[in-house]
Amino acid sequence: MNVQEFLDVNVKDLKEKTSLPEEKIKEIVEMWSKSPMLIPRIVKVTVNMSLGEGGERLAKAAKVLEEITGQKPIFRKAKRTIRAFGIRKGENIAVMVTLRKEKAIEFLNKAFEAVGRRIKTSSIDAHGNVSFGIEEHILIPGVKYDPEIGILGMDVAITVERPGYRIARRKRTKREHIPERHRVKPEETMILLSQLLGVTWVGR
Repeated sequence: MNVQEFLDVNVKDLKEKTSLPEEKIKEIVEMWSKSPMLIPRIVKVTVNMSLGEGGERLAKAAKVLEEITGQKPIFRKAKRTIRAFGIRKGENIAVMVTLRKEKAIEFLNKAFEAVGRRIKTSSIDAHGNVSFGIEEHILIPGVKYDPEIGILGMDVAITVERPGYRIARRKRTKREHIPERHRVKPEETMILLSQLLGVTWVGR
């Protein structure tokens, strides 16, 4: 979807999907139309499967995650020992992948389908990033149940930024120096994901 197609919005449809006032939707879309560089974008999608244990089951979870995302995952280690759960510091207990560009959008289409394309508004933070969970990986289109693996859940984190925001990550730049107008607001993320991926936002 190019910029012109993206900005060709149906205000009433977006109002139903986001529950935002029409005036607010028009205000944001007008701002984007005047300054396309302010249109937020999905920078990356992080997918995490945490089992709290290593071994064969974690290895199988890694294989499942790779099949779902099309990218080889990395293992994450326990930061501390938790004897009550049998977790030792330094032990692999989770797998994760970081997706960008086309892979990120492709995965999100499947992930949103798994949750009925309905996300709670409370899933958005103050800077427009989104986090939500998928309780059963077999809800993702194309994934079949394997009794040897069982049911696995996953957490999905979407990082949303405006073009050029990477300056905020430079060590020599203080975060507070980034202009407020360059920070993504929750309402903008709602419109972005509704327009781009058909997401409907529901109450907390």
